[in-house]
Amino acid sequence: MRFAPSDSPPREPTSEVLEQLLQGAGEDDVSLGWLVDNLRERSFGIVMLIMGLVALIPGVSGVIGILLMIPALQMILARKGPVFPGFIARRRIPKKKLARLIARINPVLRRIERVVRPRWTTPFEMTKRAVGLVVLLLAATLLAPIPFSQIIPALVIVLLSFAYLEEDGIWLCVALAAALVSLGIVAAMVWAATRGIDFLERL
Repeated sequence: MRFAPSDSPPREPTSEVLEQLLQGAGEDDVSLGWLVDNLRERSFGIVMLIMGLVALIPGVSGVIGILLMIPALQMILARKGPVFPGFIARRRIPKKKLARLIARINPVLRRIERVVRPRWTTPFEMTKRAVGLVVLLLAATLLAPIPFSQIIPALVIVLLSFAYLEEDGIWLCVALAAALVSLGIVAAMVWAATRGIDFLERL
């Protein structure tokens, strides 16, 4: 890892980027494609952050796991931003609903931004590929048919996404270590569940 040059322009916090995004939105509604284009290099992080939060809801983690694999694979391929099918990219979102969502998220983001901030920056493309690979593995664990097994990997995806968004190398290392622990825990749970099923079948 390397420290960012002192003469480099300060990185805008994600909360400010979202506020600027809202100011540049149309009067009535915006499309998902417009949101992704205007978030630019932060589009992957925002998409993963939102999906990670949704994955915490019981019953939807399997679907989110499959959807997360799409941006994760595109990150591994070093795409500039997530690419969705046309019928999804053209989906319209009312500006009022977008404003309410940002108003709810930003106070939480500002608190987190006091701790998670740009430091120990790494080459952007290398970081994108590494994060994409780890998210792909975590997304696969969301498919495990074990109650509440999605909580730990979903929380790790949220932490990983925010560390990636803010280019915080310290928290990125913490998130990657947490990802390894999460993968180990889920693997152990799946193994234990499989052994339990085999034992019951032998009775």
